[in-house]
Amino acid sequence: MHEKKTGALAPEVRSRNIEYNMAEPIFKRVLLKLSGEALAASQGFGVDSPRIHEIAAELADVHSLGVQIAIVVGGGNFFRGVAEQARNMDRVSADHMGMLATVINALALQDALEKQNIHTRVQSAIEMNQVAEPFIRRRAMRHLEKGRIVIFAGGTGNPYFSTDTAASLRAMEIKADAILKATKVDGIYDADPMIVKDATKFSQITYMEILKRGLKVMDSTAISLCKDNNLPIIIFNLNQRGNIGKVVSGEKIGSLVSA
Repeated sequence: MHEKKTGALAPEVRSRNIEYNMAEPIFKRVLLKLSGEALAASQGFGVDSPRIHEIAAELADVHSLGVQIAIVVGGGNFFRGVAEQARNMDRVSADHMGMLATVINALALQDALEKQNIHTRVQSAIEMNQVAEPFIRRRAMRHLEKGRIVIFAGGTGNPYFSTDTAASLRAMEIKADAILKATKVDGIYDADPMIVKDATKFSQITYMEILKRGLKVMDSTAISLCKDNNLPIIIFNLNQRGNIGKVVSGEKIGSLVSA
């Protein structure tokens, strides 16, 4: 494994890093979809500092292999436009609030990555020049080519579209090799494995089967975009340390969505 500098990361955070071996990556450029809940960890709301530093350390390991990494982060740890808390709100206003929540998460993740000495850029679909660059496709691709991690915030900039759809759209725009969707389960099941003990896991499944079965992997718009452009999706468990590296190295973990 390549050694990486930990920069200003606190010793107590460094001590939680677990060493693991990674083979040569099979992907040159990936888009990682992170939910806001992943950053909140067990506290459920806001940003859990130890957890976000663990994720950043793992991303630094993968980055050291030469993989170009773009990230779309959700905002559900603060606000979600379709959540119960937005029930009596206008959908457009609620979705805009959700987009702003993704910017908070993007800035927190940027800070954690830069403490790992990884140059990082946040690009927002909603212009806010004091805190983030506007999303410009060619600039984003140039950042990736220069070895910077790019975090896309603000969703698509439009209401009625989820951050899953934003992830699919940005992945295609930057010509990513695959979407890596980090979840709290180890793949796609025919039922919720947290509720149904004998739920069946799919190691590989097609876009059409997901749409026909109505599986809640990503929303149907995101799945359709990936299907139309033949962009593979890998669903895996983020809570298992080292899984991001295993996925980019081609290990058969999680579930693969393809044609």
